[in-house]
Amino acid sequence: MNVIDVTPRPAALSAIVRFLQSPLMSIVGVLFILTALKWGTLLFVVHQYETAIVTRFGKIIRTVTTPGLKIKLPIIDKLQRFDKRILAWDGPPTECPTKDKLYIIVDCFARWRISDPFLYYNRLNDERSALSRLDDILGSETRTAVAAHDLVEIIRVTKGRKPLRDAELEKSGTLLPSSIPDVEFGRGEIEKQITERTRQKIADFGIELLDERFKRSKYNPAVAEKIIERMSSERHQIAARFRSEGRGEAANISGQKESDVAAISSTATKNALEIEGRADAEAASIYAAAFNPPEAQELYTFLRSLDVIRAGFEKNTTAVISTNSELGRLLKSMAPASAAPKPTGP
Repeated sequence: MNVIDVTPRPAALSAIVRFLQSPLMSIVGVLFILTALKWGTLLFVVHQYETAIVTRFGKIIRTVTTPGLKIKLPIIDKLQRFDKRILAWDGPPTECPTKDKLYIIVDCFARWRISDPFLYYNRLNDERSALSRLDDILGSETRTAVAAHDLVEIIRVTKGRKPLRDAELEKSGTLLPSSIPDVEFGRGEIEKQITERTRQKIADFGIELLDERFKRSKYNPAVAEKIIERMSSERHQIAARFRSEGRGEAANISGQKESDVAAISSTATKNALEIEGRADAEAASIYAAAFNPPEAQELYTFLRSLDVIRAGFEKNTTAVISTNSELGRLLKSMAPASAAPKPTGP
């Protein structure tokens, strides 16, 4: 059974109900639902480290630099965000000649930031375009600066630098005295020149260049191989000179050793002969003192005669001796003694 409420409503309430049921409110409700489903089309957040630009049909209507929750019209308004922090640029290695005609490869890096978001958006639009423009301008200024200075200006920083010296090697002639050419500007001053010139050119793009530095500088590979070969050849020459001087010094030491050995041996032989001569002289003087008396002389003559007889009649020997000679008289005097009969027992 259906129950129909026939209670009469107040006129104001009826008017509100008719208004809410009108086509206009239906459209507003639909838009509200769509906005509720995607509230980001109406609200957006700006962080402290970024700047936002709101565009309408491609035209900038306002720039938001303060952080917080902001409002824009949905669908027709677009949001562009740009970083306010310091950004990095790392350029590609660039090969360029120096003023003294040496080809080197220079690798640079820089730090930059967006100084004018309005100008930056109109001229570059995004970070990729900004990096590409920095590649062109910084690369060109780097090549120009390198070509205007000698290699020593690119790699040196300090002025008036003194090279380390080895006095002994310079005295020996193995290593010639060397000097480091002084610099007029130095790498730091050249980097400042590149930064200033680039800063002036990119200011029209809403970019501020903070600093630019050389990351590394190296020779072209073909040139580097020749330089390494030349350095190796020089070191080989120095090593050969060291070896030659070492062999010469070894020969001198060996010759000096042989000379010292010969001198020592000659001195020792001389001293030995002198000692032997003094010993013989002393022995002769002792013998002379011993045989100087007449009895000693006769004994000596006798002993020497015996020695002669012993040596001469050692084997079966036949000798003709005069009886008037000393040896004949000696043998004759010995004959009775040798012929005396031996005593016999009782």
